[in-house]
Amino acid sequence: MGPRFEVIGIDGLGEIRPGDDLAGLIAEAARRQGSPLRPGDLLVVGQKVVSKAEGRLIHLDEVTPSPAALGMAAALDRDPRLLEVILRESRRIVRMDRGVLITETHHGWVCANAGVDQSNVERDWVALLPEDPDRSARRLRDALREGAGVDVAVIIADTFGRPWREGLTNVALGVSGLQPL
Repeated sequence: MGPRFEVIGIDGLGEIRPGDDLAGLIAEAARRQGSPLRPGDLLVVGQKVVSKAEGRLIHLDEVTPSPAALGMAAALDRDPRLLEVILRESRRIVRMDRGVLITETHHGWVCANAGVDQSNVERDWVALLPEDPDRSARRLRDALREGAGVDVAVIIADTFGRPWREGLTNVALGVSGLQPL
């Protein structure tokens, strides 16, 4: 029989909080559902849970908007505190139009809002991209090897779209245990 390719989702993680043992939670949830991680597996983990576990969250009440963010807020009809966070996470602004801010992140990715995301977080909180997604993938891989005794490759993935177009795709932000193309 030839090589086999199978995609298995991991259920039952629950809400991830800063400081959680993400590797332990993933390994336990996979084991509980009857599909434990095995050597040679490729684990794809959503950026949001990695960012949450790493504490890459900001409460907007703790943000003081700069004059630039205040000026942009009126033109974009956006919260100036959110725009301030986006500006802090950006290397440069690529384009602003129709309420959308396209930026280049400090990582070099061009995306909406520098990857700053308000979905799946509590009200008035935002999640940021991991500071170094490759390091995050490496740490998760190392923790799985140490804690669960299994050597897997890890991809930290995020959903990217193209501004003003339909459709989304997942992008590998960080990898460990494989050579990306």
